[in-house]
Amino acid sequence: MPDTTLTLPIEGMHCASCVSRVEAALTATPGVTSASVNLATSEARIKGPQLSLPRIAKALAQAGYPAATETRTLAIDNMHCGSCTSRVEDALRAVPGVLSAEANLASESAKVTALPGALPAIADALAAAGYPLASEPLRLSIQNMTCASCVARVEKAIAAVPGVTAASVNLATESAEVHAAPGTRPAIEAALAAAGYPARSEAPAPDRKAREADALRRNLILAALLTLPVFVLEMGSHAFPAFHMWIAETIGHTASRLIQFALTTAVLAIPGRLFFTRGLPALARRAPDMNALVALGAGAAWAFSTVVTFAPALVPQASRNVYFEAAAVIVTLILAGRWLEARAKGRTGAAIERLAGLAPKTARVIRGGETIELPIAQITTGDLIEVRPGERIATDGQVTKGSSFVDESMLTGEPAPVQKGTGETVTGGTVNGTGAFTFRATATGEGTRLAQIMKLVEEAQSARLPIQSLVNRITAWFVPAVIAAALLTTGLWLAFGPSLAHALTAGVAVLIIACPCAMGLATPTSIMVGTGRAADLGVLFRKGDALQSLAGIRTIALDKTGTLTEGRPTLTHLTETVPGALRLIAAAEAASEHPIARALVQAVQGDIPQAESFESLTGLGIRARVEGRDILVGAARLMAREGIDTAPLSDEAANLAARGQTPLYAAIDGNLAALISVSDPLKKTTAAAIRALHASSLRVAMITGDARATAEAIGAEIGIDEITAEVMPEGKTQALKALPGPTAFVGDGINDAPALAAADIGIAIGTGTDVAMEAADVVLMSGDLTGVATAIDLSRATLANIRQNLFWAFAYNVTLIPVAALGLLSPALAAGAMALSSVFVVTNALRLRRAGPKPQSASATEVKEATA
Repeated sequence: MPDTTLTLPIEGMHCASCVSRVEAALTATPGVTSASVNLATSEARIKGPQLSLPRIAKALAQAGYPAATETRTLAIDNMHCGSCTSRVEDALRAVPGVLSAEANLASESAKVTALPGALPAIADALAAAGYPLASEPLRLSIQNMTCASCVARVEKAIAAVPGVTAASVNLATESAEVHAAPGTRPAIEAALAAAGYPARSEAPAPDRKAREADALRRNLILAALLTLPVFVLEMGSHAFPAFHMWIAETIGHTASRLIQFALTTAVLAIPGRLFFTRGLPALARRAPDMNALVALGAGAAWAFSTVVTFAPALVPQASRNVYFEAAAVIVTLILAGRWLEARAKGRTGAAIERLAGLAPKTARVIRGGETIELPIAQITTGDLIEVRPGERIATDGQVTKGSSFVDESMLTGEPAPVQKGTGETVTGGTVNGTGAFTFRATATGEGTRLAQIMKLVEEAQSARLPIQSLVNRITAWFVPAVIAAALLTTGLWLAFGPSLAHALTAGVAVLIIACPCAMGLATPTSIMVGTGRAADLGVLFRKGDALQSLAGIRTIALDKTGTLTEGRPTLTHLTETVPGALRLIAAAEAASEHPIARALVQAVQGDIPQAESFESLTGLGIRARVEGRDILVGAARLMAREGIDTAPLSDEAANLAARGQTPLYAAIDGNLAALISVSDPLKKTTAAAIRALHASSLRVAMITGDARATAEAIGAEIGIDEITAEVMPEGKTQALKALPGPTAFVGDGINDAPALAAADIGIAIGTGTDVAMEAADVVLMSGDLTGVATAIDLSRATLANIRQNLFWAFAYNVTLIPVAALGLLSPALAAGAMALSSVFVVTNALRLRRAGPKPQSASATEVKEATA
């Protein structure tokens, strides 16, 4: 086999030794015969007879030099059934430069990770497979166009943007009509601005799913109007002998059949055309889908009836019946099902729409001493923004003047408004109360917390659970198997049945009754609705598979500080063996973000000196240098490690710990200087949250670095089943392994990150550190621990919903395909059943929008309301 060559962009290379490591990693990869790396261009040129891009990318990532890739979510047309999902993924994975691809039937999209510049090849591959990239119409108002050459430059700039399928520029109206992939507008505007032709969108394009639903509704109305006379003429004659005689005596049965032929042909050619334009090419590619089944079924009924009408001599006398009404009703009912399905699928993404709707359109920005109203897109980091009472906050920032209470419930689920003053942070999309303030923007666009939440929800909704892979393998061969079953059914009835017409009816019924759509939609629709509902309740699934894993959790392990407690301790005891020690201790702690550090700083009256150096000793305490003196603050094990004798204060520390307080020692210049005690009160909802977890049949453990006496005092108060105390961060990981699994760990601090990553499921409190949230699988947007029970309840409800959908989808097909093959089901009834099966699956998934915490956690709500 001849060698192929691959040029791969590499990240993280800074020196010649990096080049050596990258080349070593590449040449050690199976299938690679040679690799040369260019540090100047940050590229590797790889040769080999069987190059596997995913394997190469994995080797580079393990070496610490990941391949430069980009991940896109692409909207795709013509995805209608489970078998489409497999074919889209196969087409994408065959594209050179694609590392991974996951298609989602519910959102009609695919998440693709590929090398930069692979989009054109991806678009071509999808089009060739019969699943082109979806596009939406954009109308842009363009500035600075003065002549025909400007038009050419604008069209060239637009066409160069990945995802653009067509562009037409009008000099007279200074506008452009563009068709591009959803979400491409910002890239187009950026490209035009770089070319010297700033642009803005004149009117937002209607939602893609809304456009699809509208088109289906129009087709359905037309099909229904054309089908009704056909149905009345044919079925009325069968049901009412008097009507049959009336037809014979007026227009005649020949004329009746001609009318049915004309109307049914119109149904198939106009509203039903999409089944043939999509289904027949799929058959030609030997990749039949749901559209192919409908095209074959309706087409066979129409073709047979047409032969009977115009060339009856070709058909035996006993079989000269027409089935125009079956062909027309099949198309009409399936269009009805598609329309209902499109409407329902549009509601599955309601959570994203609600989040997107939180951001205001404009804001009052102070520039050059004047206040001007600007679109949100024009706000930059550092801008000063004024907020009036009742307004939504435009973007993330820090208050510089004024104060107010801000309603953050739409992001955190906390009902009580939060007071914001100078120095406090505010979040874009939240609602200001009755006060007014000015804040400085610290993040804009995709860097805001709201945008990050939307991204997390989108990623979770597009994720694939392990159960979906099995479903996709089944649906990949399902449609070909149905076609084979239909042919076999027709052949057997021809050989042993009463007539050709009966054989045709049974074969068409088998084609129409089969529904791979329901199987394909069963999992992704439930995921979309479940994760959306979770977002409404302040629970974000950072990783989609966590939704399935969380349902099987047996043990919940909890950190103490900031998780069970408020995380805002206050100084309750101080014993100084060195006068003035507290002032130096507070100076040392001032550089720390730990809640205990803040409590010590707040306890000092007057100015605090600046620390000359600071070091956080993870799991132990801190070390700093203040006014030329070495300061140590931390637990007894830190003092023991440093050789500092704590015996003079150890009895006092033990008494404090027995009362549930946290004793800390401080040393100055190597000598014991103080014993400090802080008390961190439990959150008001903690006890109710523990009760809710117990009600869900979960074992609750606490793993903390605090003193055992402190931990046991708190554990006894709230009913913790198992307590592990006085552990280092790496000790938390070992403690997790000792618990009966699967386990989930809930934490909020930097020292919790190892345990969050090591647990089967890591759950981070949203009020904690960024490091903790990055290591977690699930994030609770509020500091309310009842969110853990909510997340588990939603996970279990979603998995139960998926099982219901899959049971229905498989039971439906397994039961009704044999019924149709036995000739006991008419094609019209089969079409109705098939249409309703998909609608049932999506509607069942939508029930998750009403899912919420179990009644046992109502006491937590009562506490919140009482303290609001």
